[in-house]
Amino acid sequence: MSAGRTVEGAGCVTWWGFGPARDLLNSENMVRSDGELNVLLVGSGDPRHILKTITGLTHSDTLHIWVIENSMEIVARQLLLLYLSLQTPENMSLHKKTEVFLEVFGNSEIRKETEETLKHAAAQLSLSITNTLSSNSHAHPCLDTSLLKFKERDELVRIFKLWERPPSVPASVRKVWDARVRQHLGTRYDSRQGCFDWDLSMKLHQRGCGVISKHQYVKWRESGVAFEMREGLYQTANQSLLSTRVFNHRGDQVAVRGYWGDIVSSPYLSFGIETENKDLLKKQNNQHVKTAQDISEVNVLALFECLATRESSLLNEDVPNPSSSCCQSTDRLITEEKIQNDPPSSQTHSETEQHPAEQHTQALDLLNLRGVKVSFLSPDSLKKLPLKNKYRNLFKSIFCSASMVHQLDSSLREIAAPDAALLIELANFLLDLSKEQVSGFADRVKEIAGESGFTATHDQSSDVYAVFTRKND
Repeated sequence: MSAGRTVEGAGCVTWWGFGPARDLLNSENMVRSDGELNVLLVGSGDPRHILKTITGLTHSDTLHIWVIENSMEIVARQLLLLYLSLQTPENMSLHKKTEVFLEVFGNSEIRKETEETLKHAAAQLSLSITNTLSSNSHAHPCLDTSLLKFKERDELVRIFKLWERPPSVPASVRKVWDARVRQHLGTRYDSRQGCFDWDLSMKLHQRGCGVISKHQYVKWRESGVAFEMREGLYQTANQSLLSTRVFNHRGDQVAVRGYWGDIVSSPYLSFGIETENKDLLKKQNNQHVKTAQDISEVNVLALFECLATRESSLLNEDVPNPSSSCCQSTDRLITEEKIQNDPPSSQTHSETEQHPAEQHTQALDLLNLRGVKVSFLSPDSLKKLPLKNKYRNLFKSIFCSASMVHQLDSSLREIAAPDAALLIELANFLLDLSKEQVSGFADRVKEIAGESGFTATHDQSSDVYAVFTRKND
C-alpha cells in the first residue's frame, strides 16, 4: 500500500519529503569502496538527500546519483531546485541563494523578484533540455537528462515553458489552496484554527518537531507560505508548485491545474527540524527560541557553502585538502546572524538578471562539482533496471519514499551492491494516518525489505526512516 496516495492531506504530488535530509552514504555498516559511488533515489520529491550526500564526500570521491520520480512535473522541479543550488557566487550570493531556494521550495506564493529568477531558470533549463534532444548528451556535467525518453524531455520543455510564460489569466493560488483545505477539513473548516493547532501540538510536536512554531505553521496551513525571509509582497503564484490532475466528470476526463501537494505536514520537515548547531535548539520558558524557518536557513546555507567549497577545492587540486568532507572544510559554525546581516536581495543582482536578453545565448553557468553527477531516469524505469547489465549490483545506497514503497519487490537485490544500504521513508509525518496505520506501514516496509533481500540494521531508534542492509548471499 502507498501511504502517500491514500491520505488527502499529503496530496497526490510529492513536492517535498516527509523526513529530514540524510547523507545516504553515511551508514554504520557501509564500507566505502574505491571508484564511483552510485546512489539510487526513488520518489525523493526534493533534492535534500542529494545535497546532504554531496556534503559528506571526500575530496577524491566520485558520486553518481540516479533519480526516479513518478511524474515529469516533479522531475522538472528537482531540476529547478538543483539549478538554484548550483548557482555560482558571481551570479547569486550564498545568502540570497538560500532565500530564493527556500522561497521556491516551500511557498505557494513568492515575491516578484523571485518569480523573475524562476522564469530565468526555466528558460535556461528549457534550452538545455532542447539541446539534449538534438545531441543526446547532457548540457551540464552535474545534471544529466539524456537517459529520459524523447517524449519525457518534450514534456519537461513544455513544463518549463509554462513556468516561463504562465497563463495570462492564472488561477488564484490562494483560492486553489483554500479549496484544498476546505475539502480536507470538510465540516471542520470553520474551526480550522483549532484543527491546525491540534495537528501541530498533538502530532508534529509530539513526534519531535517542537521547533516548528505555531505562528509559522498556522500561516502556512492558511496560505501555503512557509518561508518569509524578506519583507515584501508574497503575492505571485509559484508556478513550480502547480500541476495538472485529471478528474472524471460525468464520464469525461477533465484536467485541472492547481496545487495537489501536501497541505498538512509542511515543507519544514526537509531542512528545518534537525541541526548540528545545538544553539538553535535552545529553549526559554520551555519554548524554542529559534524556529524551523531559522534552522532551514542555517542548514541550507551550510549545504550551499559545502557545494562552493567542493568546487573551489577541485579547481585547486594541487593544494592539499586534509578535510574528510566539504562541510568540515568550512571549519566554522554557521549561525543565523549571517543570514540577518546579508544585504537586501535587491542589492545583489546577478549579471544574468541584469541582461535578460542574453539568457537564451548562454550555456548553463553553474557550479561544476567535478566527480558529481545526477542522472534522471524515466518514471517507469525501476522495474526495468534489473534487466540491464549496467545496473546489476551497482547501487551502494538506495532510498525509497513512503509514496513509492509499493514499487519495491524482490528484484531490488539484483541492482543493489553486496553491502548496499536501503533507506525507506516511513509514515511518521503523514498526519492523517492513525498510530495503528503508521505502525502497520512500518511492518509492511520491513516485510518488503526482507523479501528484497535486506535485513534491518541494529539501530532502529528512528521512526522517520527504516534502514536496512543487504543480506549476505
